[in-house]
Amino acid sequence: MVNSQVIMGLKDQLSGIIPDHLLKFLSDRFDVIGSIAVLCLPTALSEYKEEITQAILSRRKNIKTVINKTSRLGGSNRTACYEMLAGSSTITVDHEYDHAYKLDVGKVFFNPRLASERKRVADQVQRGERVLVPCCGVGPFVVPAAARDAEIVAIEQNPEACLWLEENIRLNGVEDRVTIIQGDAFDTSLLPNYDFDRAIIPTPYGMDAIFEVIAPHVKRGGMIHFYTFKNPQQADALGPEFGQKGFEVVIQRRCGNVAPGVSRWVYDLVKRK
Repeated sequence: MVNSQVIMGLKDQLSGIIPDHLLKFLSDRFDVIGSIAVLCLPTALSEYKEEITQAILSRRKNIKTVINKTSRLGGSNRTACYEMLAGSSTITVDHEYDHAYKLDVGKVFFNPRLASERKRVADQVQRGERVLVPCCGVGPFVVPAAARDAEIVAIEQNPEACLWLEENIRLNGVEDRVTIIQGDAFDTSLLPNYDFDRAIIPTPYGMDAIFEVIAPHVKRGGMIHFYTFKNPQQADALGPEFGQKGFEVVIQRRCGNVAPGVSRWVYDLVKRK
């Protein structure tokens, strides 16, 4: 189940309320995290926020809160600024396949559009594996991997996200299989003194250097799931580069667009050297 939602007919519902020359700026697509709808409205629609909010609430009874993103993600905690359009709290519980994640949307990063991708990766995890997850956030890669009886080391710098991660491993009954490290994933002194069978690296934008930091801690024959942001030409060029470094590219696939011409890509890599 993917939580990124498309509300068909939203533009039709607001036709005649929002002028046609402005209605074209309204997207039918927005993210839903638990009971919270997350909008990113252009300034051209500022005077119609109330009408848009009420239209969403009337069509989706499970939505209790509507927020509008007013800044890009930024800072070491990968958070944005929001304005409250409806509701009173940014805390919610998001359900993803068989797991639940409690979080404060206003204080931590969470991408509901990667639900099926997270399941794809978790389904590859084998019982007893040692898995490293840097930049893990509130645990959407951590929990399903731990639920497959793997031993997880989860690293997260944002103290707020670490608190929710602790809550979520308890909520999902995997606290005995997860070690949480609050700190910078680039600081390898934080890691235990053994190599991992698998690393899942949901790389923040512009931090591709994390690959060179984490890769040496995966054993030969181990798997790395590496996420990055590239245009198609850059993505195609990256595959041969991994080959030259001793990694076999098992999968290269796009995981959604993030900006004009730029997509999130994942590479499933087997370490051969």
